[in-house]
Amino acid sequence: QVQLVESGGGLVQAGGSLRLSCAASGSIFGINPMGWYRQAPGKQRELVARIFVGGSPNYADSAKGRFTISRDNAKNTVYLQMNSLKPEDTAVYYCNLATIARQYWGQGTQVTVSS
Repeated sequence: QVQLVESGGGLVQAGGSLRLSCAASGSIFGINPMGWYRQAPGKQRELVARIFVGGSPNYADSAKGRFTISRDNAKNTVYLQMNSLKPEDTAVYYCNLATIARQYWGQGTQVTVSS
């Protein structure tokens, strides 16, 4: 089994920054794709950013230029640096880890951006 533990969410003013962290443990070897998704009330969960073993990132259009995803493969940890936050970024952010068998999700961390 895989466990994901997220941290770093909170309340921030528009234009501010937050850094999310997700530590993975269990039956993994530090070679799995990891990413961040978010879900606002009444909306579907959407991809924010994803990063692969070699460090190549993918970003949603809404995140490009503002968010940066990175990972420490040895620690099985992924980070999301969020700058220039907007009220529309308000959502529950979920860490994701993909294995051959299935995908795993963290419990979610709330990010609230006020105007």
